[in-house]
Amino acid sequence: MTATGAPRTIQDRALRPTTKVLPEHIRLNNRTLVLQTLYRTGLQSRADLARETGLTRVTVSDLISELMGENLVIELGQRQEPRPGKPATLLDINRAAFQIVSLDLSGHTRLRGAVLSLDGAVLSSSGLDLAGARGEAAFDTVAELLAQVIARATAPILGVGIGSPGIVDRAGVVRNAPNLGWRDQPLQARLQGLTGLPVRVVNDANAAVLAEHSFGGADHDLLLVKVGHGVGAGLLIGGRAIFGERFAAGEIGHVVVGTDDGPLCACGKSGCLEAWLSVPRLTKAIHDATAAAATPMDAERAISDILTEAGRRLGIILAPVVGALNLLEIVLSGPPELLDGALSAATVETLRSRTMATETGDLTLRMTAQGEDIVLRGAAVMVLSAQLGVS
Repeated sequence: MTATGAPRTIQDRALRPTTKVLPEHIRLNNRTLVLQTLYRTGLQSRADLARETGLTRVTVSDLISELMGENLVIELGQRQEPRPGKPATLLDINRAAFQIVSLDLSGHTRLRGAVLSLDGAVLSSSGLDLAGARGEAAFDTVAELLAQVIARATAPILGVGIGSPGIVDRAGVVRNAPNLGWRDQPLQARLQGLTGLPVRVVNDANAAVLAEHSFGGADHDLLLVKVGHGVGAGLLIGGRAIFGERFAAGEIGHVVVGTDDGPLCACGKSGCLEAWLSVPRLTKAIHDATAAAATPMDAERAISDILTEAGRRLGIILAPVVGALNLLEIVLSGPPELLDGALSAATVETLRSRTMATETGDLTLRMTAQGEDIVLRGAAVMVLSAQLGVS
């Protein structure tokens, strides 16, 4: 099912619109305002909505009738608090009427999928081993997983959201995803054709930062660094997700850190951030150090050195971004056993030593609380934005 009059997506507008726009867009914008208010607050009367949005009661009543006809809004009985006059009827988004299907394609060996509620809760999850598949074989694996997840939905599907590694343009074409062997893969259009459902494809790190905004309580400027098979970043500035003119904003994994060469990267350069920080690289380095250590204490010291150096390299990359944008919060997404500790401490120390203390004294760096579901939930945000105009 597709909600009628779908607004522009997150890529084209500020998140959580709160003001009126041009006359030709008034009805669509008013509809979005009502849905957004209900989605975030719930249990509002028609009069509450009129006060909250600045719309007239007649306009609100008209929109509510339309939305109830589409099964997007429901009445939940009368307000119980004692107030003068007739008790108001309370409204909410019909949160059980639809579900969202999401895929996370960023795993090195396994792809993940889930059915989510409109509130971003994972209702069921599935996975398929990638088994080294690349190119068309990788697409076939994605299509198979998607069919499995769709079959597990227990309500009409609002849409499909997909977080993919690599550079993804506005049309959902994966311009380049080396780990999947994709170049100019029209993933969104192909899967939409296969399923007949609205599909949205976004870069996995960009999906993650959207999840942090919508479900993690981050309502300010934010940089999220996602560490997995590769390294990428998602950026929110002024309530807008930043994608870049060529859709490569946040592609920090293949930026060379320093002038001392460093490890050889899969891209052919030496010293890329990904070569220092990716999960496979850190896992291998820790395994080798542990095997070579004479004592457990030596192993512990070697592991700390590896993670500290990786954190220092991350801090070097992020310092100019933090300084240029005056960011005060950075979120890390990835294995906490690798990121939360010596690595994050070294990142903060490096950031503070390379930026003006007066501007970054309140800088915080934290792990996301959303765990491994962050990309799945962020992909769901893209569907919510595209189909309902809420986030």
